[in-house]
Amino acid sequence: MARCSATKHDGSPCERIVAASREFCFAHDPARAEQRSRAASKAGRSKPSKDLAQVKHQLQSLAEYTMEGRTTEKRAAVVSQVLNVLLRALEQERKIRELEEIEVRLEELERAEASEAGRRHWG
Repeated sequence: MARCSATKHDGSPCERIVAASREFCFAHDPARAEQRSRAASKAGRSKPSKDLAQVKHQLQSLAEYTMEGRTTEKRAAVVSQVLNVLLRALEQERKIRELEEIEVRLEELERAEASEAGRRHWG
């Protein structure tokens, strides 16, 4: 199996395995720089862990306020419904990100398979 020809930042050789028709892995292939940039941009824009932590804190506070009688049960019910909608939206965003990442990986695998299949055909 072929290995990536690139050198990592620490000077050691990259150890990732690549298709025989390729010289570089996805992380080092200059032809895929734009694709890597798009993926990094999407990842940078999404902050689900912060959003989830904020919703969790709000739900905990709402529960405390309700149990202490600092808010009405009706108000607590409405706020919890709104937060539940927010959680569903966050989950949809996460699923979309995962699907986009899977699509990119699948396209790469299909391209690698197509190039391998093309080399296996004999005259």
